[in-house]
Amino acid sequence: MADRPRDLAERMARRRKRATGADHKAGDGYLRESFTLPRAAARARAQAFFARYPKAGYMSEVETWRELPDGDIEFTMRRLPSAD
Repeated sequence: MADRPRDLAERMARRRKRATGADHKAGDGYLRESFTLPRAAARARAQAFFARYPKAGYMSEVETWRELPDGDIEFTMRRLPSAD
């Protein structure tokens, strides 16, 4: 017998509650990598990330970034685990 929409919603809510990890978005299906690098190296790392995981296939993006007082860039890249 097929699940009702409410059953599906409840099951998904339970799964979200079970997600663990420091990141509050840990249950959203994305893989995240964080880096702290000098500006030029940060730019190169992001370009390499997009070359390896294209935006169209992996929904890759720079999720957050900030410049630290010493000039380094702290940033988090996110992507889906696999492309269709």
